Amino acid sequence: MTGKRVLVTGGSGFIAGHCILQLLAQGYAVRTTVRSLAKEASARKTLEDAVMIHGEHLSFAAADLLEDTGWADAVAGMDFILHVASPVMPGHVDNENDVIVPAREGTLRVLRAARDAGIRRVVLTSAFHAVSWGHPHEDHVFTEKDWTVPDGPGVDAYGKSKTLAERAAWDFVSSHGGAPELTTMLPVAVMGPVMGREVTGANHVVQRLLTGTLRAFPDLYIPIVDVRDVAAAHILAMTHPDAAGERFLLSNGPAIAMKDIGAIIRAELGEAARRVPTRSMPSVVVRIVARFRKELRPFVRDLGYAKQTSNEKARRMLGWNPKAPRVAIVDAARSMLRSGLLG
Repeated sequence: MTGKRVLVTGGSGFIAGHCILQLLAQGYAVRTTVRSLAKEASARKTLEDAVMIHGEHLSFAAADLLEDTGWADAVAGMDFILHVASPVMPGHVDNENDVIVPAREGTLRVLRAARDAGIRRVVLTSAFHAVSWGHPHEDHVFTEKDWTVPDGPGVDAYGKSKTLAERAAWDFVSSHGGAPELTTMLPVAVMGPVMGREVTGANHVVQRLLTGTLRAFPDLYIPIVDVRDVAAAHILAMTHPDAAGERFLLSNGPAIAMKDIGAIIRAELGEAARRVPTRSMPSVVVRIVARFRKELRPFVRDLGYAKQTSNEKARRMLGWNPKAPRVAIVDAARSMLRSGLLG
């Protein structure tokens, strides 16, 4: 054991789960939050099914992003906090405040509790959605210096929530003399081995391809990062002396066309990938369909546009060395097959 204790918020989540596994493997004692302790048994089983080790060093606390109750107890005695919990609702939502309020107010609750408890550093999981949305389509390489324009074209409620929550976090730390220290992580589309019975995040793309739900490929490009690398970056940023006050964009390589994601899955999984489509969908068709399907509208603007990213800062400062996107895609697909999540 390292003797250090880490609070990971949202322990039933995809990224949080992988953070917990790696922290336990490295000898940290981990406490994680769930909205209700009634969720502890299922969250613990999910982690155990993922070959959790040192389970005796994992504990649970009840804390909700929308309530003050429980946060003081959750942070008590901790050395670090990985604030991973946040609503993930990309695309259309009827009421954007259902996403924005929990993200922003929950982040501030965690930071206030961290300040009051004397926590040294909080690592906040922001997102690429806080970097690259609302900008014109130009030949630009996005880095940590970029910020999403909340009222810009193509920005959905999720993009606003991540941007406003991260801005609020930096404002909070600035107004409280830099305590606690803050580091923010900006992962692009996160893929990799699923945990439990829920498929979340960009893994939905792989699931829809394997089930044949997506019958043709739109001309969309997805920048991908492996969830295990995202977790590793969080832990590196938690302890690195130079990471305080920094943002880190987590990506690996150029954005990948959806048709190429399908080709990777077919090449690696053979018969199990028999329902993965081979046809492409003309962009004009996508635009017409989006008039009647609100969930497609946020994606129309990015048809044919591949966002460029740089992970140079994370590599240089943190010594971060991510896997190839192909690994995340294939391991996500294989984990869904093993878990029986494809129907």
